[in-house]
Amino acid sequence: MAEDQLSATELLLRAGAGEPSAVERIFPLVYDELRRLAHQHLARESPGRTLTTTELVHEAYLKLIDQTRVEWTGRAHFMGVAAIAMRRILVDRARTRRRVKRGGDRVRVPLENVDLTADERADLVVALDEALERLRGLDERQMRVVECRFFGGMTEEQTADALGIGLRTAKRDWAKARSWLYTELYDEPIS
Repeated sequence: MAEDQLSATELLLRAGAGEPSAVERIFPLVYDELRRLAHQHLARESPGRTLTTTELVHEAYLKLIDQTRVEWTGRAHFMGVAAIAMRRILVDRARTRRRVKRGGDRVRVPLENVDLTADERADLVVALDEALERLRGLDERQMRVVECRFFGGMTEEQTADALGIGLRTAKRDWAKARSWLYTELYDEPIS
C-alpha cells in the first residue's frame, strides 16, 4: 500500500509506535468527522459564541498532536480523545466567560446589551464538567461513556468500540450516568 493511502487506523498505530509524522498525516483523513463532532458541540452553545467550528477543530487537533504518551488503538479511540479535547476547550472557554461575568476585565455595558443566555450556558457547561469529575471518582468508565456519547456524539456501538467494552455495558453505563448526572445537576432523579 502506498504511503499516502494508509488508513487512519494504520497511521494511528504507527503514531502509537512512535512515528511522529503519522499523527500529522491523520488530520486530512479525519477532518470531516472532526468538523461534524465540533459542529455538534457548538450547536449546543448559545448563538453569541465566539468560537467557530473550524477553530474548535484546529484547537482540538493541536492538543491531539501534542499527545506523546498516547498509544492510539484506532480511529474510534482517536475520535474519543478528540471529543475529550473539544470538551476541555469548551469548558475552559465557559470558565473564562463565567470569570468575566463575575467581574474580570469586562467593560461595563447597558443591561439590555448583555447576553444572559451565553452566561447561563457557560454556567451549565462548567457545572457539567464538575459533575463529570465527581463521576470519575465514582465510576471512571461511566464518565468516559458520557464523554463519548455527549461530547463525542458517538452512538452506543461506537462508544463500546472506543472504550473496548460490550454494547450492553455501554448502554447500561450510559443510562446510569445520565440518571446520576441529572440528579447532580438538577437535584432530582429522572422519573
